[in-house]
Amino acid sequence: MSLTRYDGIRNLSHLSMAKQDAPLTGEELIKEVCRRIRVARSYWDAHNNAACRGERDRALALYNTLSKEQKDQIPQVLRVWLRYRSEKYFGAHRTPPKSARKSK
Repeated sequence: MSLTRYDGIRNLSHLSMAKQDAPLTGEELIKEVCRRIRVARSYWDAHNNAACRGERDRALALYNTLSKEQKDQIPQVLRVWLRYRSEKYFGAHRTPPKSARKSK
């Protein structure tokens, strides 16, 4: 059986779900915030607004738990996107998404 470079990734995917039982702290929390912001940006780039909104909300919730020193460790590009650019499109002042309409 030949292995591809992606086999190791697939086999480790279950570990990320198991880790969610314990709350993240320190460096792990910072990495998770960065990861979630990057995922939200990738959804944004793919024009998947619903997924982007959900991932952004999760990232923002984690970001708000960070101390000032920890927030400074988040790359500035990610902080700017999370706080300003995405706020423009997904902020509280925007109309919330509607539920899917039924076809007649």
